[in-house]
Amino acid sequence: MLFIRPPPSPFEPPSLPFRFISSPLQFFAQYLHYFFLLFRGSAFQPLDPSSAVRLVCISDTHGKETAIPDGDVLIHAGDLTSQGTAAEIQEQVDWIASLPHRYKVIVAGNHDSFFDPRSRHESDHDRAIDFKGIRYLQHSSVTLDFPGVKNRRLTFHGAPQIPACGGDDFAFQYSRHQDPWSGTIPHSTNVLVTHTPPRHHLDLPHGMGCKYLLKEVWAVKPKVHVFGHVHAGYGRESVFWDEGQKAYERVCARDRVGLLRDLVDTSAWLDTARVVWYGVQGVLWTQVWGGTGTSTLMINASLTYRSTGELVNAPQIVNV
Repeated sequence: MLFIRPPPSPFEPPSLPFRFISSPLQFFAQYLHYFFLLFRGSAFQPLDPSSAVRLVCISDTHGKETAIPDGDVLIHAGDLTSQGTAAEIQEQVDWIASLPHRYKVIVAGNHDSFFDPRSRHESDHDRAIDFKGIRYLQHSSVTLDFPGVKNRRLTFHGAPQIPACGGDDFAFQYSRHQDPWSGTIPHSTNVLVTHTPPRHHLDLPHGMGCKYLLKEVWAVKPKVHVFGHVHAGYGRESVFWDEGQKAYERVCARDRVGLLRDLVDTSAWLDTARVVWYGVQGVLWTQVWGGTGTSTLMINASLTYRSTGELVNAPQIVNV
């Protein structure tokens, strides 16, 4: 019965039978939610190419290089390296700087130890990184101009911190019970770049992302949110900030209590029904009545495939 055992690591996806046995309501709510998202369509309407800014999103390269498509902005959402030494980081920075994109924006990840004085290798204390024009964001923002694209302007905000998941050599860690996010992201942010995912979004059914980041993203509602960290969460998801989204996240936040206890939880049944009700409303609103709403495109841009150490996943491209 190996297929109903928990995965060997919280960073690996559980089997479908294990997910169902652990919480059938979560199982059905998640698949219903993705079903309705499929029919609701993109988080925003694609722009005419003459007025669109092309973002190329990558993350979790862990010291490796691969072919990267061209675009206006290359975004790296952290874990440039595996060991986090200054030399290893400089190699990745040199590679990124050599690419043809007009702008490059990067944040650090937990493996990029040099950037956090608490985890920096002793031999690197007097070292510095030559960023060669790359915008490195650490709890900071940058506004970039695109004069050749109908004078577009986008504001990027980046932050590296993650819920604790490793030893002292991991950078920018905080306790899962600590809130390092509230009030930290400017409301003018168009593109948010973090290393950790927000909880319940492209972070596996375990919820390896951060609930406090999710709360902050609800407040800011950027047009695009790029992250990585959870390799097996690779992909993209349209998030519509409505009552259906709230109900879905409440179901995901419940403890997995097993098959029998799960099925007698009245509040969970009500929230699952809300996922269906608001999901149908959302499809009708966007596809039948042509309505719009506030939404975000979330992108887990991890290039490393699960725990293989190999860059298998393709860079994610989005026109904004």
